Amino acid sequence: MHTYIKRSVHTKIIKHLDNFKCVALLGPRQTGKSTLTKIILKSNPNSVYLDLEDPTDFAKLNDPSAFLEANKEKLICLDEIQRYPELFPILRGYLDRGRRNGQLLILGSASPDLIRQSSETLAGRISYIEITPFLINEVDDAQKLWVQGGYPDSYLKNEEFSSEWRKNYIQTFLERDIPNLGVNIPSITLRRLWQMLAHSNGGLLNKSKLGSALGVSANTIQKYLDILEGTYIIRQLQPFHTNTKKRLVKSPKIYIRDSGLLHQLLGITSYNDLLGHPIIGESFESYVITSIIENLPKYKPSFYRSSGGAEIDLVLEKMNEKICIKIKSSSTPKLTQGFFESLKIINPKKSYVVANIKDSYLIKDDILAISLKELIKILNNN
Repeated sequence: MHTYIKRSVHTKIIKHLDNFKCVALLGPRQTGKSTLTKIILKSNPNSVYLDLEDPTDFAKLNDPSAFLEANKEKLICLDEIQRYPELFPILRGYLDRGRRNGQLLILGSASPDLIRQSSETLAGRISYIEITPFLINEVDDAQKLWVQGGYPDSYLKNEEFSSEWRKNYIQTFLERDIPNLGVNIPSITLRRLWQMLAHSNGGLLNKSKLGSALGVSANTIQKYLDILEGTYIIRQLQPFHTNTKKRLVKSPKIYIRDSGLLHQLLGITSYNDLLGHPIIGESFESYVITSIIENLPKYKPSFYRSSGGAEIDLVLEKMNEKICIKIKSSSTPKLTQGFFESLKIINPKKSYVVANIKDSYLIKDDILAISLKELIKILNNN
């Protein structure tokens, strides 16, 4: 049995239960939502947990209003809520009758429909918290996290069984999870798209090219992308806009959110495989961007690229403050003239180069080369 790794979001969940009637934990399957919830409920004996995929637990909700009323003094946790959207109107009435916070904790594998249904029905009563795969500040081995990804069952296994787990996860996602969300797309089509996105990871989105390869329209590709983004599989990073007349790209960049799934789709199962693969730079970029965005939700992320190719991999904005980040998989990062030209246009408060290094050092002026873990620590304290 694996040692439980405490999640950084643990304290946040408890605080939100103290301040909201209902708290929703959303995220992809197998990120540890149920495990984390059971740990929290252990310290609250006045609680009840139902797994709606368990027939015995679900039978207790034959009369949901009666069950809720019978347990109105408890924290009621409903797991896999996305399977029964018809419960939301009943939950709204229950929350409106009660006056205390911490009445409901609901868990669901994220989907656009689930978020829309719950936000429309429970508006003003609910707080959302995303449960991600492991974050870099939660584990000891950053290299392993990069190669095998942050899904707990992938990270905690050795290379061979981690790869086998991710292979099965991809298959189950395509053949069971997507249909269970009511999405009617052939699994082979979605797999081909996912594979194509892996090969172009970190590149600009070209819906026409993807549509042509799959024999569908650009609008259909956008529909598929929305599904993959809504289920936390991909991220569409939007371009940064300035008030200058300089021509900038307008298309988003596409990333596979979990580096372990990215590597599995590309046939990469070890660090040595990764070192010899041409995607290593884009893989490290994807890993860094995901880690920063998920650790630093207070910043608005984007990327900068001019029509001439000058680029900043990640621009973070908070209030009037901007931070520019260049990402290099090398342990001896080199910067181009285009990077410095971009800094003049964006005029950031601070600039960093995240590299595969242990100790920070100045590259030029006040531009610091830094490890991912150290940068997140600095920005979290800002």
